[in-house]
Amino acid sequence: MSTGVLSEETAPSRSLRRAVGDLRQGWRQRSLWGYLGWQDIKQRYRRSVIGPLWISISMGVIAAGLGILYSALFNMPYQTFLPYVATGLLIWNFVSGCILEGAEVFIANEGLIKFLPAPLSLHVYRLVWRQALFFLHNLVIWLALIILFPQPISITLLLAIPAFAILLLNGVWITIFAGIIATRFRDIPPIIASVTQLLFYLTPIVWDYDQLLKHSNPNIAERARLAELNPIMHFVEILRQPLLGREIIWHHWYVAGAITVLGWTGALLVMRNYRARVSYWV
Repeated sequence: MSTGVLSEETAPSRSLRRAVGDLRQGWRQRSLWGYLGWQDIKQRYRRSVIGPLWISISMGVIAAGLGILYSALFNMPYQTFLPYVATGLLIWNFVSGCILEGAEVFIANEGLIKFLPAPLSLHVYRLVWRQALFFLHNLVIWLALIILFPQPISITLLLAIPAFAILLLNGVWITIFAGIIATRFRDIPPIIASVTQLLFYLTPIVWDYDQLLKHSNPNIAERARLAELNPIMHFVEILRQPLLGREIIWHHWYVAGAITVLGWTGALLVMRNYRARVSYWV
């Protein structure tokens, strides 16, 4: 073990070994970033009477409003469409949180990066952990809707566990990649915010992709397949399908897996080349 640590410390600053070593050191300090992520949530609702419940209440109100509105517009039963929209929003909030907050993760922790000798990945893990806590907290909405409007839940519900693990893995590399690039180029965060807002409308959250594929007009059904060019759609589907007891479409898993590998490859390259410069850029 000591030989491995020594080799990481003596390796060149721009090396893959240093980048992987940073990730390992950050993971070893999970008690620290786990505590800090929990404190982030507590501080946000410090003087609130019901505390973090506001997270679920606000999301529940938005999900109810959008679900009822779009079920009427699309002439779909709200008993099935409302859980569909709420589950999509639940997943989207995690993904968009990693993207938007990830773009400013190092900028927001400027003081800690400059004065606290800690691996960069510590701040990344802290952010993803905080988003995971938000997600798990909001699962109460999914549970409430499943009780109110029973869905055909089956053993495939267990697939939600590896699906969420894939989301966590992607949340880490997205935060690393966006955080380092945005720290160097400060015009990137607002661009990312605009693109993320656009992606919300391109992702099947308030509209049902499967219904468009079954449309009587073959042209509309064919154009609906263009939605699969949106990578976020596949991550939403691999988790929403088991949560709602829908048929598992495995090609979404294949695409999500390929994106995970490519994303981590890019993130490691960026971390290898620019990790040492972040402290000078913030």
